[in-house]
Amino acid sequence: MTDMLAARLHEIGGSMRLERVPLPQPRPTDVVVRVEACNVVPNLKNVLATYAEWFPYLPLPKLPAIFGLDSAGVVTAIGDQVTGIEVGDRVYVNPGLTCGSCRACRRGEDPNCEKYTFMGYFAFGPEGQKLFDAYPYGGLGEYLTAPQRNLVKLPDSVSFEEGARFGYLATAYSALRKAKAGPGKTVLVDGISGTLGIGALLNCLAMGVTKIFGTGRNADLLADIKEVAPDRVEVHPAGTGDLGEWVRKHNNGHGVDIVIDALGPGAPADSFLEAIGALERGGVAVDIGGMMEKPGLDLFAMMCKQQSVLGSLWFTTGEAQEMADMAGSGALDLSVFEHHVFPLTEINEALNEGLPARHGGFTNFIAKPGHEG
Repeated sequence: MTDMLAARLHEIGGSMRLERVPLPQPRPTDVVVRVEACNVVPNLKNVLATYAEWFPYLPLPKLPAIFGLDSAGVVTAIGDQVTGIEVGDRVYVNPGLTCGSCRACRRGEDPNCEKYTFMGYFAFGPEGQKLFDAYPYGGLGEYLTAPQRNLVKLPDSVSFEEGARFGYLATAYSALRKAKAGPGKTVLVDGISGTLGIGALLNCLAMGVTKIFGTGRNADLLADIKEVAPDRVEVHPAGTGDLGEWVRKHNNGHGVDIVIDALGPGAPADSFLEAIGALERGGVAVDIGGMMEKPGLDLFAMMCKQQSVLGSLWFTTGEAQEMADMAGSGALDLSVFEHHVFPLTEINEALNEGLPARHGGFTNFIAKPGHEG
């Protein structure tokens, strides 16, 4: 076989075209992965249609391009300098590409690389096209190439569909690590019923967080969230009373140690400020949701309370491997996800709301290249 099927975007706002493209070949330290599952993230339609206008500092690859952020599959070929990876390994591909040689990369802080780029998605600076050119295959194709250092080995107990959710799961995991979440800590997840929010919930449970509080707009979804761990989770419908008072009522009079803000770009800044009001002295708020509206923080009050606000972008491959190992041990329970799998040939229908209504972040929409019927 010398070619493969891929979905390529030719113009911003247009539909993807199903085309045959050359089969990728590995360079010395690269691998080729047969894609078994690619997560169709909730934000992909916005990225393809509006990011060029909304976020010109987050450039897309030159078109035509193969998109697809979160991929899991099987290694089918390795470069002649690859070590520790074998043909047949089941893997998740971390799409975060770096230069590999700057100070941040040498410290193992990949997301701080000035050339940081999401394979199959967008870049974080003007030099991203060099990395797009080096790794032009996203997950919406039958095969892709990736650096060996970007592979996370999947335990046998983790399905490819679950593995393709790792991007949003490990984003939450990295944020919780930065905030030092663990036993004895309490966490408020703002937007707990969404894709990122449920990832934060499941990682909190796996990391031993004592109590998890969550907000959301849909009362039915919040009830389902509560049922995941009734003894450790409390939920609060947004707009039904003062959030800080509610937290303290259910937390022995104390605020929370950590806020994870998982609200999306269209969320109002007031939601974030309300969550900040639920923090305990010395508490940390971590933003992972990408809210666009700019909140007016009372920095003097936060200084006096020794509170912090952090931004947390994606994760390192090492963090994702830690999380995979938690899933393999059973500590991280991924069984709550409801997988809706469709062939690559239906990608345009998926992006144009041709799939069933989402059950919040519980739903996992998965494209399966190479399974066209």
